[in-house]
Amino acid sequence: MAKWSAVITGFILTLIVSLFFSRYEFIGLLIVGFIVGYLAHDGIIGGMWNAALAGAFGTIVTSILFIILVTFGGTLLKGVLGGIIGFTVSGMGSLIVIIHNIIKYAIIMGIAGVAGGAIAEKRSQ
Repeated sequence: MAKWSAVITGFILTLIVSLFFSRYEFIGLLIVGFIVGYLAHDGIIGGMWNAALAGAFGTIVTSILFIILVTFGGTLLKGVLGGIIGFTVSGMGSLIVIIHNIIKYAIIMGIAGVAGGAIAEKRSQ
């Protein structure tokens, strides 16, 4: 079962890492995954699930923000029709990249969430 407070905290931290610290994305995702796993206090499986869920949500929202940025960036120069065409092209072309990022974020954060969940489980005993 998902602990939504941990997932939302991880989601916000994932957005911060992916938008502002993209150069250190891997390390940032490991740290965020660990934090979410620890905050969940659900053990190994719960930590993994909550961290992977937060990573997937973060990827989806970051991708949507990127597509909107590309769309409205094209609109300023080419009019409304250019924005709609840019939205369609960037959306279709980015679908494979978005799926790749969802899987990558979920795996990286899930592995770190296992460590955080295991430590939280030991501390509660």
